[in-house]
Amino acid sequence: MKVILLHEVPGLGQPGDVKDVANGYARNYLLPRQLVTAATASELANLRERVAAAQRRVQRQRESNEALAARIERSVLTFAVRVGQGDRLYGSVTSQNIAEALLELEDINIDRRLIHLREPLRQLGEFEVPVRIAQGVEPKVKVRIVSKETLEETGADVTATEEAVDEEGAEA
Repeated sequence: MKVILLHEVPGLGQPGDVKDVANGYARNYLLPRQLVTAATASELANLRERVAAAQRRVQRQRESNEALAARIERSVLTFAVRVGQGDRLYGSVTSQNIAEALLELEDINIDRRLIHLREPLRQLGEFEVPVRIAQGVEPKVKVRIVSKETLEETGADVTATEEAVDEEGAEA
């Protein structure tokens, strides 16, 4: 008897598989427990339609993730912070700061746990910070940390100011 698996059956297969099983096994075990359905022409057509719909859904999600990754790759976040002696920051730039700046600047809502910083950024410069959107999709956002005084001299546009940066005190 041909059946379509509705649930995982150990030793038989995964949901959606079409299998040929003994009549007694299907009648006495699989069908009463609603683990399978008979593989009629209409059920096979339904199965093909569900598989096609799932593939379309996965493809749309993949395209959406790639578009979001491209937007993140183009983003440059500039943080103006106070610095002490030796260009040491009063505080640090954390994944939470980066997530808030992405939301404010690009209107991209990313959970801070998806921003992979090994440790908070505590020095001036440019950094590329990976953001994991989905499996295999990990764009890098460019983060610039500049001195507030230097920024005032140049008059450049700023993403975030010292109020948005954690004030942990200078590390001397």
